[in-house]
Amino acid sequence: VTQQNVEKLNKNPVEGFSAGLIDDEDIYKWEVVIIGPQDTLFEGGFFKAYLTFPYDYPLRPPKMKFITEIWHPNVAKNGDVCISILHEPGEDQFGYEKPEERWLPIHTVETIMISVISMLADPNSDSPANVDAAKEWREDPNGEFKRKVARCVRKSQEMAFD
Repeated sequence: VTQQNVEKLNKNPVEGFSAGLIDDEDIYKWEVVIIGPQDTLFEGGFFKAYLTFPYDYPLRPPKMKFITEIWHPNVAKNGDVCISILHEPGEDQFGYEKPEERWLPIHTVETIMISVISMLADPNSDSPANVDAAKEWREDPNGEFKRKVARCVRKSQEMAFD
């Protein structure tokens, strides 16, 4: 991770998110804001998260944690994001993911954010980080799940303009 990564991202922004350093002195800790994708339940939301890069990046993936409350099958209740692209490289001990679906050193902040935006639009309820959200998503996506997401979107909008 370098200052050039930040500058490159600012020169060539990717639609749907913004990113920058939390503290200019620490290039390993980033703050990102993901804008809820259009035509999804998350549309209109502003979801803040932290990306924390290991010192041996890009050999190992960063960790991502939502700071804004978000109700989603692939986001743990504490905000930790659970998607294949952020899993350690190599074989999956449970045989669920192929090695090429997991972290590869070619991934960038952009590819991570694109994956997370895609995850918001299309949850994977087969390997949930939030079992309750996954159950609601599978059984009644337009009922309780939709209500909880709508509440998170409203709260995120209020926090964005504080």
